[in-house]
Amino acid sequence: MKTILIFFFGLFLVSQLNAYPIDGYDYTGIRRLLYLQRILNGEIKAKPLIPGAQKKLEEIHLNLYGTSRCDSLWELPAPDPHLQSSLDSLFPHLNESYSIALLDITPGRPIRYASRQEDRGFQPGSVGKLAVLAGLMCELDNLYPDSFELRRQLMKTTIIKAGPFGVYDEHTVPFFDPETNNLVRRQVQQTDIFSLYEWVDHMLSVSNNGAACVVWRESMLMRAFGLKYKDLTYDQKMDYFKTTPRKELADLAVAVVSDPLRSMGIAENEWRLGTMFTDMAGRIVPPKGGSIGTPRALMKYLVTIEQGAFIDYATCLEMKRLMYMTGPRIRYAANANLKDAAVFFKSGSLYHCRPEAGYSCGKYKGNLDNYMNSVAIIEHDDGRVYFVALMSNVLRKNSNLDHNMLAGRIDKLITPVR
Repeated sequence: MKTILIFFFGLFLVSQLNAYPIDGYDYTGIRRLLYLQRILNGEIKAKPLIPGAQKKLEEIHLNLYGTSRCDSLWELPAPDPHLQSSLDSLFPHLNESYSIALLDITPGRPIRYASRQEDRGFQPGSVGKLAVLAGLMCELDNLYPDSFELRRQLMKTTIIKAGPFGVYDEHTVPFFDPETNNLVRRQVQQTDIFSLYEWVDHMLSVSNNGAACVVWRESMLMRAFGLKYKDLTYDQKMDYFKTTPRKELADLAVAVVSDPLRSMGIAENEWRLGTMFTDMAGRIVPPKGGSIGTPRALMKYLVTIEQGAFIDYATCLEMKRLMYMTGPRIRYAANANLKDAAVFFKSGSLYHCRPEAGYSCGKYKGNLDNYMNSVAIIEHDDGRVYFVALMSNVLRKNSNLDHNMLAGRIDKLITPVR
């Protein structure tokens, strides 16, 4: 067998996204939200938020919970002929890899579904962090099965040191000082500390890979120690990873993020996550089984959350809030048609390059793999509500503009109820 030298360049997501409703500081303790609230109040001079990013906690709800439509979506429906035909018309001139699931749940008309290669597998990239979120919520429920409030308080009050799991990732995170109103962004260092809520926020809002590893680490510790988790010191946590056999660590890591997905009816061949998001964390917790995702699996995830069917209503609502975009939007979410819409979003990319005569690799232009993925819940003030799971692997090209273009064209397919 010939040995081929391959250069790997991996980047899951770059941009300063922000998530969670901006009036959520008192509820979560996420200091970045206080910064945004002070911008809206005029206390800090900065670029104002777009209209779609200004929803408050009370304005975010689960559209399918407690409705007759909820029961109709325990399985994804058969394609709607008109919506399917309209969706198909968007792809003749795009790369064959484009795969998508689209679900229109706009009130006042029947639920409509359409898809293209919905079962095709892709490397999920940072979209996989949604599996880490579900894993954390599941472990919190195992600690306090009868009280979401105790789970929330644990997230808000537990202060966690980054350590080697939190580095090295080029994605910066915000550090806000409420006393001085000073906000800086920099890479995470091993000595940095944040609350568990803030680590989750860094994982989703700016897609920090180190933060995702910290959250994954803490979820593993919850599974391993139960209620004793809340009393663990940093040194005790790290001793666990030093003394536990590597195979046991790999098995535990996969179980923590896989069990919730399986409970949603998502099969292993539809979505699995087997590798930590940074090389440093991967040296401590070895990979197992690889990672894969499909548009159909991502759609199942969104529907389950919107139904309030994962753990309980409060958990699903909180997961949706953590996906709500309140800062600059990128890729699919950046389309101008969505400016006034509430967008609940996660994007991810991963590209690999190998030597090729006459070709110079660049960001998001991998010639071996070049994945770009997005999941989104779109809610317009005119009543339109729909879900999208979009995945692609277009080599040698940054697909950002094509994803943005598709967002606008898909949005036009979902017409308001007349």
